[in-house]
Parts: sequence; C-alpha cells; structure tokens
Amino acid sequence: MSATSETAAGKPVVTRFAPSPTGYLHIGGARTALFNLLFARHHGGKFLLRIEDTDRARSTEPAIAAILDGMRWLGLDWDGEEVYQATRAARHAEVAHAMLANGHAYKCFATSEELETMRAEQRANKQPLRYDGRWRDRDASEAPEGAPFVLRLKAPREGSVTIQDQVQGAVTVNNSELDDMVLLRSDGTPTYMLAVVVDDHDMGVTHVIRGDDHLNNAFRQLPIYRAMGWDEPIYAHIPLIFNPDGTKMSKRKNAVAVDDYRDQLGLLPEAVSNYLLRLGWGHGDDEIIGREQAIEWFDLAGVGKSPSRFDLKKLENLNGHYIRASDDVRLAELVAARLPFEISESQSTLLVAAMPSLKPRAANLNEIADGAMFLFRTRPLELDEGARALLEGDAPALLFRIHVALDAARSWDTEALEAAVRTVADDAGVKLGAVAQPLRAALVGRRTSPGIFDVLALLGREESLARIADQMTKPA
Repeated sequence: MSATSETAAGKPVVTRFAPSPTGYLHIGGARTALFNLLFARHHGGKFLLRIEDTDRARSTEPAIAAILDGMRWLGLDWDGEEVYQATRAARHAEVAHAMLANGHAYKCFATSEELETMRAEQRANKQPLRYDGRWRDRDASEAPEGAPFVLRLKAPREGSVTIQDQVQGAVTVNNSELDDMVLLRSDGTPTYMLAVVVDDHDMGVTHVIRGDDHLNNAFRQLPIYRAMGWDEPIYAHIPLIFNPDGTKMSKRKNAVAVDDYRDQLGLLPEAVSNYLLRLGWGHGDDEIIGREQAIEWFDLAGVGKSPSRFDLKKLENLNGHYIRASDDVRLAELVAARLPFEISESQSTLLVAAMPSLKPRAANLNEIADGAMFLFRTRPLELDEGARALLEGDAPALLFRIHVALDAARSWDTEALEAAVRTVADDAGVKLGAVAQPLRAALVGRRTSPGIFDVLALLGREESLARIADQMTKPA
C-alpha cells in the first residue's frame, strides 16, 4: 500500500477531527472533518471525533451540541463515542511525568516576573520571544523549598527536523527555532500541545489531517512522540479557506458557522458537503460528486497547496442542482419547517404536489418557501406594488373574460387551462403574456410565480376562480 494508506508499521488508517467547543462549527472545520472522514473511509479505516475541551472557561455545552449537530447534519459520522479531552487530564500528566523521569522534561521554577523581564529584554534586542532554557540544566534543589514549577519539554537544540507532509511536501525547521515548551502548568494541568499528542497516540491516530495553521505545531509536538518512543503520525496540512478577495473568513463578514448554511441560507447538506469537497480538492473536471463517489476517489494527492476561495454564488448554484434532484416529499418537509405557520395534512399534500413547479428556479429552501406562500394565502389577497401595477387599466375587465373562460373549462388540468387562457388572448388580440401577467397578479398577489397554469392547477378551480373574481370587473 502507499505511504498515505498505511503507516510504516502496517497499522490500519485512523484519522480524527478535534474541534475546540468554544463556539460554532466553522465551515473550515467542517471541511477538515470531511477530508478526514473520506480518507479513512477510502482506506477502510476509522474516523474518530475528539472534543478538545481543556479550556474549561470557554468550552460550553451549547457549543459542543452545535458541533455534534452540524457534523450529523453534514453526514460526518464518526466511529465510536466521541472523546472528551478534559476527562483525560490524569493521563496527560502521567506522560509528562514519564518524560521527566526519562530525562526529556524538566522542572522550571522561573517566576512570571522573571519570564516577563526575559521577554522585555528580547523585545528590546529585537530577538524572537522564546524561553531561554534557564532551568534546563539546573538541579531542582536550587529552587526555594515549595516553590511552584512547570514541567517543560527538553527539546533538541541541534540540527533540524523535516516533515514529509502529504500536502505541503518536505518542510524543514531548525531545532534552534523552537523552545522548551510547557507540558504541565504549575497547577498540574496539561497544555494543549501535550494533550493533543497523548490523545492522538492513545486513540491510535495514524494520519493527522488538519489546517495548515497547525503546521508549526507539528514540529513542537514531534519531540514528545520521540521522547516517548511512540510511532509518529503521517501529517497532511490543508490550506485555509479565504474570501473571494483573499481575506480570511470571519463571522463579521461571512456565514462561517455550519448551522448558518442550514438555518439562514436554506442549503441542503449534500450540496454543502459537495462544495466543501471541491474547495481545495479536485478530481478532473468533475463538479457533482456524491458521498459514495467521494469515498472512492478521495486521496491526499488531490489536495492543493494554495488557499481556497469561498464563493457563495457557486455554492448556491450547486445547491440548486441538488434541490432539483431532491425527492419532493423530503423537500416539502424541509420547506414546511420554514413557513411562518404550521401547515395541515392537506396543505402538506398540496406542498408536495407543488414541488415540481417550485424547485426548478430555486437556489435554496428559503426561495421555495417564499414561492410556496401563494398556496396558503387567504382572500382577499394583499397585493404588492408590482401586482397592483399589473391590475390597472383594462386588466380587471380582461380578468372577467378569463374568469368566464376558465369557469367553462371542462377539466382543470394545465392543458385545458392553457387552451382557455390562449383563447381569451386571441379574442382580445393580445399576446399570451398580456393575459398571463394580470392573471398571475390576481392569483398570487405578486409579479412572479411558478408557471401560471401550474398555479391554476395547484390552487384548484374554486380557489382560482374566487381569487380572480376578487380583482375582476365586468365590462360595461
């Protein structure tokens, strides 16, 4: 097997997604989770979920719920139970003390005042801000009795480390650029860097696929693997997602939370998933790629090195494709939840029947819900400005003639309805559009709607004729 499908030790592939529950599930995080899922499924491995909730002050239950909900909505189904990092603090501390015992970690008694003075000097000398190793080779007995301390990694200082990243290629960092990072704080709690490595090892993670903003972390984390004699994971750092103008996506400017795409924008999960897949990964010219096909095709070689540009218009166009392909019953259920009132069983049946007319022009569920409102409006209809303009002049008299023609129709299907309306247009010496526009205004109260004959068929004979009668005037 290739280097990316199996580890050097021949272990089955295990990937993970490890969000911090300090807020919503970011759209970039969702793409990372998707890539991890697809890679694992492609190689018959496992995809795990770890909630990195060690920041107890900022981690919240609503944020955890939002992450789990967003992942389930997108079909990012993880294997087994999710792991909560905060419950594993004792294990993290155990590893830190094992590193202290084997000489790869040491006690640092530097006070916060000393460290701030050190940083001030480094700033003044325009040096990188990093710990200077003042307790690296000192004996703990030199510290005052009972003085608080942290445990620091005794990182290698000579040479360099090269990571063969599956996306970025070979990346090298000199060890002199790294400092002895803290493993355990003075209160005994583990740091993020330590916890991530211990959890990845204990969970059997073979491939760490994450955003390239974590690339530098890999060089800080590798010494822990090596100090413990553990197998190192294979890394793949994915470029971030930017706005079309190249700026970073932010909550202030964008819909960046996954639930915004569902709740506010009315998009389908399969469309969002398909779009995220193509955002930084490609398979020839293929654009429409379902989940099963994605699992078959996905590999890390297809991930680009450059940041991706998020284009909402392209996403909505893709969503329109999935809407047109969607089952009408499922679509009607999703749309019904967006209506400002609860619909009855008969209205639900009508909404299902309307889907073939409503969905061809829609880019999202909100547009379908808005377009479906004419089905449930009560008489007399409130007309918008455009509809009122269409009902001026000779329009009310023309509606009277339409009413007579439709009332005489032997059947209420689109063919018979179109024939009746065309006859009125021919008799009046006008084009069909001149008749259809005031008819549309009378039936739906606005200038736009699905095809007018579909509208008539959906509303039915009684309701259609009543709405027309509300706006018509008998010619003198």
